[in-house]
Formats: sequence, structure tokens, C-alpha cells
Amino acid sequence: MAFEDYRQKDAVVIVYTGDSKGKTSASIGLMARALGNRWRVAYIQFIKYWGVGEHVFIRDIMPIYEDVLFFYKGGKGFYNAGDLSEQHVSEEQHKEAARETYDMALECASNGNYDLVICDEINNAVHDGLLTEEQLEKLFAKRHKRTSLCLTGRNFPEKMLKHVDIATNMTKIKHHFDDKFLANKGIDF
Repeated sequence: MAFEDYRQKDAVVIVYTGDSKGKTSASIGLMARALGNRWRVAYIQFIKYWGVGEHVFIRDIMPIYEDVLFFYKGGKGFYNAGDLSEQHVSEEQHKEAARETYDMALECASNGNYDLVICDEINNAVHDGLLTEEQLEKLFAKRHKRTSLCLTGRNFPEKMLKHVDIATNMTKIKHHFDDKFLANKGIDF
């Protein structure tokens, strides 16, 4: 097939999933590429409410991209993760935060105002039962035809791959957390 036989899609759905690090980092790189092409981007973050490096980075670049970058930080932290869970947050509070964040993501993905909507850690929210697979289906169905969508997080439902154009599985080969080392600032968060 010759190059001129290829076509271009108006928008795509991208998934970064898997058990290794790099999913959020990949989405930040995608955001940078989109902004560099003068796209309008909504970065919607599920789960992470504590301070992480990407929050500082986005805050610092917001004045430069104020007309084309929207950032929404939702979620209440780790859910059902043993010692890592936020013990003072109830299951209902986690679910309510996930629903509010989902509503924001659905609005941004469907209103036609953004070229790219990134839903960071949404896969975790679905896998943990904070959101339903039906809500994920609705996000695909309601997405504006010219809005690309990026979903990150572990455990993307395999049966949803039919809605996806590009899927990358971040596979762990080795991670120091398995040897009881905590995450490193600047590398892991």
C-alpha cells in the first residue's frame, strides 16, 4: 500500500494502560504535543488529589496556554489500596468525587470545545467500581466527532478495545516498589 492510500481520522481514542509506570507521563507528553500544535486541551485527572509534579507543571504553564488548556483535578486519592488508601475518605465520598470528575470529562469530551480530552486514571476509577463500564461506554458514544480522547490507568476493560484506535500496555519488567522502595519524587510523581 502506498503512502497516498492512507487516510487520516478527524479524531482518535488512545489508551495508556498496564501495570507499569509511564501512563500519566505519556499523557503529559501527548498534552505537550497537542498544545505545541495549538490544540485546545482538557486534562481531567481522576484519583490524584495530592500534590504531584504534573500539577506543578500544569499550573506553571497555564498562564502561557490559558486560552487553550483546561485542568480539572478530581478524585479523593487511592481507593481500596490497603495502607496507601486515604482512610478518612468514605467509599461514597470516593464515588461522588469520581462522578463529579466524570461529569466534567463527559462535558469536555462532548461539547466540541476541545481537540483533545485526557482522562488520567479513569481506568482505575472504572476498575475499582467508582465508575461503571456503562459510563465509559457513554463517554465513547457522546464524544464529539472532532475530539480525540485519551484514557489512562491500569486495567482498561479489554472488551472496550473496540472503541479504541491506539492502545499501549505499559508492561512492568522491574520496579523498585516491589523491593519495598517508595516512589521517587520527580520520577514516579
